Amino acid sequence: MADIVVKAAYGSVVEEDGMLFVGFAEGEDDDDDAPYVLFRQPLEGGAVWFEATDPAFGAEDAVQSVIAGPKGLTITIRPDKVAKLGWASTIDVRIGPGCEDASQALDALRVMLGDVMQG
Repeated sequence: MADIVVKAAYGSVVEEDGMLFVGFAEGEDDDDDAPYVLFRQPLEGGAVWFEATDPAFGAEDAVQSVIAGPKGLTITIRPDKVAKLGWASTIDVRIGPGCEDASQALDALRVMLGDVMQG
């Protein structure tokens, strides 16, 4: 079982200030307590920042693998980065048919992560 589970209601892809943000969240932007995951990368490429549920729980180059399956994503954190993610080593993002903008977010994430993302 995953250390953190996000039941995604929304996916998002945003380009802002030279960065690409791809995320999944249980709630809307104004709901600060809603669990989420966020991937961030400079538009020209480079290291990917990942955070889960809070900006304090994030790190650059933290993602070891992302496996996409019929129920969503399983994100595995690099062992040397789990302390930065509140000791979470796996995060599940459940993406159901009602998840708004999920396909756009998944497509952008595949491009961002390349070989790190499987499925």
